Amino acid sequence: MARRIRIGIDTGGTFTDVVALDEASGELVTTKTPSTPSNPADGFMAGIEKVLGILGLPPGDGSPIAAVSHGTTVATNQLLEGKVDRLGFLTTEGYGAMLEIARQSVPDGYGNSYFWVKPPRIVPRDLVREVGGRLDHTGAEVRPFDEAGARRTARWFRDQGIDTLGVCFLHSYANDAHEEAMRAVLAEEHPDAVVSVSSEVLREYREYERAMTTLVDAAVKPRLSRYVRTISKRLGSYAGRAVPFYVMKSNGGVLSAEEVVHQPITTVLSGPAAGALGAALIARTAGFDKVLTSDGGGTSTDVSVVVDGDPTLTTEGSVGAFPSKIPMIDVVTVGAGGGSIAWLSPEGTLKVGPHSAGADPGPLCYGKGGADVTITDAHVALGRIPPHLLGGEIGLDVDAARTGLDKLAGDLGITPEAAATGVLEISAWNQANALREVTVKRGLDVRDFTLVTFGGSGSLLLCRLMDVLRLPTVLVPPDPGNVSAFGLLTVDVRNDVVQTHVALADDLDATTLATAYAGLVARADEALEKEGFAPDVRVHQCTADLRYFGQAFEVRVPVPLPDELDEAALAGVADAFHAAHRGLYGYDFAHDPSQQVEWVNLRVSGIGPIQRPEIASYDLAPGEPVETGRRPVCFEAADGYVDTPVLWRTDLTPGTTVVGPAIIEEFGSTVPLHPGFTARVDAFKNLVIERQSIEREGAPA
Repeated sequence: MARRIRIGIDTGGTFTDVVALDEASGELVTTKTPSTPSNPADGFMAGIEKVLGILGLPPGDGSPIAAVSHGTTVATNQLLEGKVDRLGFLTTEGYGAMLEIARQSVPDGYGNSYFWVKPPRIVPRDLVREVGGRLDHTGAEVRPFDEAGARRTARWFRDQGIDTLGVCFLHSYANDAHEEAMRAVLAEEHPDAVVSVSSEVLREYREYERAMTTLVDAAVKPRLSRYVRTISKRLGSYAGRAVPFYVMKSNGGVLSAEEVVHQPITTVLSGPAAGALGAALIARTAGFDKVLTSDGGGTSTDVSVVVDGDPTLTTEGSVGAFPSKIPMIDVVTVGAGGGSIAWLSPEGTLKVGPHSAGADPGPLCYGKGGADVTITDAHVALGRIPPHLLGGEIGLDVDAARTGLDKLAGDLGITPEAAATGVLEISAWNQANALREVTVKRGLDVRDFTLVTFGGSGSLLLCRLMDVLRLPTVLVPPDPGNVSAFGLLTVDVRNDVVQTHVALADDLDATTLATAYAGLVARADEALEKEGFAPDVRVHQCTADLRYFGQAFEVRVPVPLPDELDEAALAGVADAFHAAHRGLYGYDFAHDPSQQVEWVNLRVSGIGPIQRPEIASYDLAPGEPVETGRRPVCFEAADGYVDTPVLWRTDLTPGTTVVGPAIIEEFGSTVPLHPGFTARVDAFKNLVIERQSIEREGAPA
């Protein structure tokens, strides 16, 4: 049988992670290569060549590649860095100030409202143009579309050199006729323009959020389209044929490169989504169904919640300063990656992040011109990570890290060990606060969850996180630095469609609702048809956003498929809403007839299933940990350096238990096991970290 190699490749700020699956044998191969921020495509192709070389395929022989799935930060980084080129915005006459008015939300609460100034809008007021015509909330035309005015507006943008445009007309979620008319005018009068229209990007009510989502889509479309097309072309040249190329979406699915360029906003949390899905599958296989995921990279740490094997989804997310009301895995990001910089505030207190040294110049220990102490420098100076990365491929300058910490310690008036442990303590609390945000703030008890740590730096502070959060267990998968790339091989093709349908539950007609859902299913099927999925393998998931009449926000609940919708099914959806509301907020109005349930949005996810890699299971054969060496490691500044055994993870057989202190190293990651903790290797070669004693010294009561 000819070899078929499926590849997942995740481009991060510091390293590009690669996982390859041989579909015939089930063999999984992982590797890493340095990212190339100036041209991410170079790091991408270097990773492809490296992993194929490990599989024994000669350079340039790309013919066995069956498909490539990619998690990219191109759109994310563009938005986080605020690199938005000049945009134009077209909206309904009388609504030109929509972006300026925005929402009555103030960061960090109203205590800071006197000191907070609204940031610049994504489109300045002088590049907003209004077009005549008006629809009502049902989609009925109140005033006809002003084609003559629309042509003048299109020509004005053309003459101003504004080539990226977003169109959001009032109530176009109910009727897209005016937006489609505007698109046709732009195609004639300004054919070079890149255009996003709200009825295509987000067919959902709330004009401000729909407008912002549409403009973010337009903003990232030129750069992401160029990047994806460049990758597709280089893959084809390498393989000598067209290679199926998929891009990870924020909603937990993938979409072909040909389709994703038409909806680029769906990729804004591409990388973190893949990591959460990969960790969810690994944890579920190991028997853990309530999981927190923590993906630590070079720039940031991303955390999320997984319940019953599925990461939680939200449509209330944002990237940087830009709200994006698309379905996305609910990820909280904190600037606590390996490259996060330690610095002194004007008051002389120690701070860590969110600024990062990135991959270039990187931490001091990289020896590439970095000038600031980072989290990685603190780890290497304390001996918690080895004086090299990637199994020795990249050497680290330990002396440079210690010199930087000596200066920082002098400025603080403390010892270098206290300065380094202080940097790591602040980083641990930053990560703990992010984990609290996805649990405690949502009514969940963090102590009920198992933490899964992955990414190159994700497991370095796990023992301290267990103390701070009182976590009972932490799971570290094999090859934790490549979990996001592995996740790319586990996700299905997925396309989400939405339609606003505001109606009280008592006024709903099951037949009418079934017809509306059938229309959404047909729209989802159009995308799956283009992806090559036959009707008999497609899967559809229906949900709805419900609320009590008068509430401002909704709760999403599952809905039966269209052919199963009847009055009894609608009553069941209402019951599910009451239960979900009670779980989220602690109360419901199920037995109060004066509080009516209101339907707001109908949603359908069209899913094209793919073949997932098998996670191998092994017999438990406990063995004695074999030391590969020893080195002085500082776990607590007051205790100084402790002579600590160093273990190579792949030497640990399933069933083996390691008692801390110890350093467990592997190709792309390191686990510092503090005194008082144990690490057990389970049947799937995960490390399961637990305390030796709940009441151990130094742990909070």
